[in-house]
Amino acid sequence: MKISTKGRYGLKALIDIYMYSSCETVTLKSVSKRQDISEKYLEQIFSSLRKDGIIEGKKGPQGGYFLTRDAKTITVGEILRSLEGKLVLIDNEKDNNQLSEYLYENLWDVINKKINEYFDSITLEELANNYKYSIEDIAYYI
Repeated sequence: MKISTKGRYGLKALIDIYMYSSCETVTLKSVSKRQDISEKYLEQIFSSLRKDGIIEGKKGPQGGYFLTRDAKTITVGEILRSLEGKLVLIDNEKDNNQLSEYLYENLWDVINKKINEYFDSITLEELANNYKYSIEDIAYYI
């Protein structure tokens, strides 16, 4: 399994929206500038996130994007599945071989479940808050 730039940039963009959206929407352009991601690529990412109900867009002069739910209810797993599809190291190989089935059930399926459990255990809020604390610590020591 490899997380593509779509997944990595999507996480960055959602953390940015969470951090900068206190009571307002966040524009695509502002996320693009702060995170150094092209607006065109963000449009593709945001399209997937909108389709899966993670963000919504608001048109007009005060328009932009916002999270549809509280960040403590949005998991990294949900975000990555929206952008990447299934999160699996090895997909089920249907070759009717007894050893293959054994390996899948006792090795590959176990690791696939652990990957999903790990990503589902981290919320967008936790990730963003941990990031905020890490940069505050750096600023403090400089």
